[in-house]
Amino acid sequence: MIVDKANAALDSVYGADTPESLAQAYAAWAATYDSETASLGYLLPFLITAWVARYVPAGEGPLLDAGCGTGLSGPSLKALGYRDIAGLDLSDDMLKIAGSRNAYGELKQAMLGGPLPWPDGYFRAFFSTGVFTISHAPASGLHDLVRITKKGGHAIFTVRDQVFESGGFQAVFDELTTANKWQLVEQSPWFRCYAIAEPDALVKTFVFEVL
Repeated sequence: MIVDKANAALDSVYGADTPESLAQAYAAWAATYDSETASLGYLLPFLITAWVARYVPAGEGPLLDAGCGTGLSGPSLKALGYRDIAGLDLSDDMLKIAGSRNAYGELKQAMLGGPLPWPDGYFRAFFSTGVFTISHAPASGLHDLVRITKKGGHAIFTVRDQVFESGGFQAVFDELTTANKWQLVEQSPWFRCYAIAEPDALVKTFVFEVL
């Protein structure tokens, strides 16, 4: 069954213990990722567009889809009038699929947690879904994402419940707040990231304004 294959693939990416093994897991999953996550009712790439549209008027500058995967968010944002969208992901195989959607002006292979290949204040906003989760990007990756977002711009991202405390997200939030790099604008309640499967898999969306 497709749901069983999707769950097996999720186990593989959540079980990755190095960036290399995570990239390999996504390379193996890339071709069937869209259909298999759809079978689980994966909401986040589509739902995040609501927060983007709430805070970022179309045409105000480039957006970054940080951890874009196969680029599921891009076409929805393009349909909403956003034309200047870049994407980054650690998986070249996923990026190739994202490129086929004709929604991204720029796609780069990069890993959150390291230096990102854009100058300070380049983006009007970044958004990220399903990336700050089990065995994926570290909370420290937020520092460079904030660096490449312009003052007055927005950081819009989800964090999985299972890593929020263990991954030190609140500590990074506090560091950036104390350093006057950003301020909290909105946080959602915890909600399900799969409409069909995995009812206990919860995320929260955070929106910060970059200062």
